[in-house]
Amino acid sequence: MKTEPIGSLRRTHTCDDLRSEHDGQTVVLMGWVHRRRDLGGLIFIDLRDRYGMTQVVVNPAQAEAFEKAERIRSEFVLAVTGTVRVRPGETRNSNINTGDVEVAVTEIRLLNPAKVSPVQVSDYQNVEEGLRLQHRYVDLRRPSMTQNIILRHKITKAVRDYMDGQNFLEVETPTLVSSTPEGARDYLVPSRVHPGSVYALPQSPQIFKQLLMVSGMDRYFQIARCYRDEDLRADRQPEFTQIDMEMSFCGQDDVLGVVEGMLAHVFRTVMDVEIETPFLRMPYHEAAELYGSDKPDLRYDMRFHNVEEFLSDTEFKVFKSALENGQSIRAMVLPGQALASRKIQTELDETAKGHGLGGLFFVGRNEDGSLKSSILKHVGEEKLLALLTAVKAQDNDLVLISAGEKKLLQAGLGKLRVDLAKKYDLADKNKFSLHWVVDFPLFAYNEETGAIEPEHHPFTSPHPDDVEYLDSDPLKARAAAYDLVLNGNEAASGSVRIFQRELQEKVLGCIGLTLEDARAKFGFLLDAFEYGAPPHAGIALGLDRLVAICAGQDSIREVIAFPKNASAYCPMTHAPVVPSQEQLDILHLKVEHPASE
Repeated sequence: MKTEPIGSLRRTHTCDDLRSEHDGQTVVLMGWVHRRRDLGGLIFIDLRDRYGMTQVVVNPAQAEAFEKAERIRSEFVLAVTGTVRVRPGETRNSNINTGDVEVAVTEIRLLNPAKVSPVQVSDYQNVEEGLRLQHRYVDLRRPSMTQNIILRHKITKAVRDYMDGQNFLEVETPTLVSSTPEGARDYLVPSRVHPGSVYALPQSPQIFKQLLMVSGMDRYFQIARCYRDEDLRADRQPEFTQIDMEMSFCGQDDVLGVVEGMLAHVFRTVMDVEIETPFLRMPYHEAAELYGSDKPDLRYDMRFHNVEEFLSDTEFKVFKSALENGQSIRAMVLPGQALASRKIQTELDETAKGHGLGGLFFVGRNEDGSLKSSILKHVGEEKLLALLTAVKAQDNDLVLISAGEKKLLQAGLGKLRVDLAKKYDLADKNKFSLHWVVDFPLFAYNEETGAIEPEHHPFTSPHPDDVEYLDSDPLKARAAAYDLVLNGNEAASGSVRIFQRELQEKVLGCIGLTLEDARAKFGFLLDAFEYGAPPHAGIALGLDRLVAICAGQDSIREVIAFPKNASAYCPMTHAPVVPSQEQLDILHLKVEHPASE
């Protein structure tokens, strides 16, 4: 089938524009064939562009157009000229915006045919993701994917509008930088001009945005591309986008206020959702104690309860041994599952053990209201009834109890809590739950290396009440740091920054950097602090995750136009690729492949 040039022909409307008030108008539409149907001598084509869909009708009386329409297939690219007419009432389609009208075709131009794609746009099935990524240019035509990308644009625009209104400057920072310790491995870029030397792609604009504060740019933001060579996970991307910001002459409350205002604006203008501000603030130790996580999802309760007072004098071996050895006992309430069968309880117990717990014990009620528990005879009815009252269990709830070393117990129950919420659909999918977690530890102890590492990054200021611990016991120090949690996901992370050279050198020393090492890596930043650095603080929000949650998507790959797969590989472009010998020679590089196992 011969293609035709577009020439001077231009579309008059998009495929989402036409309404009954356009009746009788001659229009030109351009787009892709979404679906073609041959019914009773008439050919109906659903023509699609990124805006929407319009039904066009081809009558045999238009001989040339009809002959072309008979050979048209899905995803052919067409220019269609015709007359708008109102559809009869019984044929109107309320599922599309243009459903009250159709276009009676007078001319069809085939701009380009299309091969049959393994990714079907009009009749989408669960196509293997590798094929979707390999043919991403087709996959993105699917209306759901198109809407995800449009949503991303709208959120980004709303962020820019709000930040501009708050007097922030959008400033681009370098993407060829020096390597800095930020918690993950860097992607390195060899330099041709400086043989043997490399740039790093930035894990964040952290140092440069702090230098912008020293420069007097007191309110900065950027939609920043970042790169981290992290261990592979199912939903992690080597390149990602942050809403990055920094402010001078401020503290934690100022940053949190700006973020809350920005997100309220985004949700209001893009999602037509009002979110309540200010957000709840939860100390880190409370999040760990009550939910076993530094990013608890508060759309459902299932907090942990200390039930040791009800089990302290039992002879039941598991509880008695735990308390004698300084361990803890915690309970949480699983709503509506009091009548869970023994099989289900066994499955829950196995899940708990998979998260490092010693096991679970269950307390519930039978249909007649009597207690139902394997530990009833060991603990006694009176104490179990008091326990149920203390944890506020309803008659149809199931109480789960476990014992163990406190940190391991909290972590295991935290993972189990998330699993149970998914299994029993406890989270309201139409709700957006936002809260802050504050007062993180400044440092963490690496069990494998024995080293002290920054919990966030080494430029985070200690909590003003804990600076003294830097000299005596650094692991006791809290950070002036804060994370934003959205529906159980870390949506943002930030901190008050160090802006004095002496304190920065001390913190770098706590993580094992000598003064010489510190000056070699960060001399320019340390020097800048001696030229009038203002107090400053900032934060970065993950744009990909924010859009995914707003779009109701589990994977951030669904809201990125051209993502890598779970192996950090692009099935479409085949990146990363093996460099040619010429490229290696120019860069003075030699590749050594790891020995086969």
